[in-house]
Amino acid sequence: MSSYRILTIDGGGIRGVLSSVLLERLQAGQPGFLQKVDLFAGTSTGGLIALGLAAGWDPVQARRLYAEKGRQVFADTPQDDLRDLGNAVGAQYSLDGLYTVLQELFGDMRLGDLPKKVLVSSFDLDNAPARSGVRRSWKPKFFHNFPGPDSDAAELVVDVALRTCAAPSYFPIYQGYVDGGVVAGNPSMCALAQALDPATGHQLLTDVALLSLSTGRYPRYLASRDGDWGWVQWARPMIDLVLEGMADVAHYQCCRGLGGRYHRLDPELPGPISLDRVDQVPTLITLAEVVDLDKTAEWLSRYFR
Repeated sequence: MSSYRILTIDGGGIRGVLSSVLLERLQAGQPGFLQKVDLFAGTSTGGLIALGLAAGWDPVQARRLYAEKGRQVFADTPQDDLRDLGNAVGAQYSLDGLYTVLQELFGDMRLGDLPKKVLVSSFDLDNAPARSGVRRSWKPKFFHNFPGPDSDAAELVVDVALRTCAAPSYFPIYQGYVDGGVVAGNPSMCALAQALDPATGHQLLTDVALLSLSTGRYPRYLASRDGDWGWVQWARPMIDLVLEGMADVAHYQCCRGLGGRYHRLDPELPGPISLDRVDQVPTLITLAEVVDLDKTAEWLSRYFR
């Protein structure tokens, strides 16, 4: 049993419905385990779920968000495609649909209003006016509601959710920020660092237990053993390679740092499912309903008691 419990959720767009159903099943088998979480952390769609859980959502509410509002969020029109030259010179989707959904869910709530602690990743492009003596640079940003001088408690939940979900090419830049998956597709190590920080979480490593939840993985590989590739050949696989590689780095670090007090649930997908594939929601729900959760349930019963 550990005294400080963390739940983290990866990015993945519409695949967040898989994570939501898994949480729903885990909650049914371990009633009240979500109420025992001390810190919720997420990236992109996982950041949205983390914000909801920190606000007191039941996982069923998260499932409904994807199943009932997915098409509103990922809404496109022929006129928009024409204006953007088929996504060549503009984002695939407007943020209007997502903003409307988030406003209905969170209204004017701020991070400081959330009853639970939360950490949400994003990436700051630094579009602010130049300041004397300050060198401008883009940089990761981790929004949190811990007390202290760097607290983001005054930020609107809606704004933070849009900043973490603004996936490049899918959605426009929002308030100078883009999707947290650029730097932390798997936010587990970021959450652990926040929990250990003497200025915020001030926890001991030996007191922390962390459950990391993915939005599903489709195994990929490159068959070439000695390919002499340039940017044209690397352009297509490089994004997936970097994002998935970073997620595995966080997994490696948490395994070594926490040992048995870390557990990752990472179901295998039947095929590649991009973050906007709303038509795949039924498939994702079906998959989530049959994933073997025995090891996860056993781990929860030991560390989230």
